[in-house]
Amino acid sequence: MSMLARSVLRAATQQPVVAAPAQARNMATLREIELRLKSVRNIEKITKSMKMIASTKLAKAQRAMQAGKDYGVANAEVFANTPSDKPTPNKLFVVVSSDKGLCGGIHSSVSKATRKALTSDPESLLPVGTQINKDSPIAIIGDKSKAQLSRQLSGHYSITFNQIGRDIPTFADAAGVADLIIKSGVSFDSVILVYNKFVSAISYEAALMEVKGEEALKEASAFNAYENEDDATKDLVEFSLANAIYAALVEGHACEQSARRNAMDNASKNASDMISSLTMQYNRGRQAAITNELVDIITGASAL
Repeated sequence: MSMLARSVLRAATQQPVVAAPAQARNMATLREIELRLKSVRNIEKITKSMKMIASTKLAKAQRAMQAGKDYGVANAEVFANTPSDKPTPNKLFVVVSSDKGLCGGIHSSVSKATRKALTSDPESLLPVGTQINKDSPIAIIGDKSKAQLSRQLSGHYSITFNQIGRDIPTFADAAGVADLIIKSGVSFDSVILVYNKFVSAISYEAALMEVKGEEALKEASAFNAYENEDDATKDLVEFSLANAIYAALVEGHACEQSARRNAMDNASKNASDMISSLTMQYNRGRQAAITNELVDIITGASAL
């Protein structure tokens, strides 16, 4: 039995390997290109549809942003006229992002700005000379930035939010976030909002907005010129925080829709370029296969 097995094995190894015909290889390649073309065309249809949807949402988001910016302007004017000499190193960072992707680097921009601010990077967006406690707590709105910052700054997380801004943000959403931040028991002298600032329909940039806390507001000489009850000051701080969060949410939402539209536009253009390249490759392969068949037919006819 062993001699028979060795003889069979020897005969099998001595048999020549038959290569696949060139025509079969070409046809298989053409089939693969055809399937890939079909796949890329389907992707192009999806990205174009998503671009149209994002364009419609962007128009609504821009209208909401123009109305929401008034809240931020009013806040900035209040705090600009109430300067305080009291240092506020204990700051709470509120990172404004969202839960959705497919919108370019919209989330990584606020994540990078937060990391630079907490590490006192020279390129940080904080004003020169700003005192920062490296153990400052972080509140995050949105799952995307939460995942990006979890590797280095997960120990700083105090409270996180999700399912906010799925549609156009409202003042009720911002008020709910501000109320939970104040009730969370986190100690802070001021709040720094890290959000995306809307520059144009094709660009955005990370920005910071500071909202003073109750103690810092009480120390302001301009604020002490008026007789105010403690409850009024506390309510003003909470209302100012809600105003600032609302302005950051609507502006960040507009940036997100703009970035998503641009991302889908670029994806559609890349798909169109790939379709053109694959179509040319398919036509060349098809012409080569037809030429080989004609050569075989002519050669056979000449032999006869």
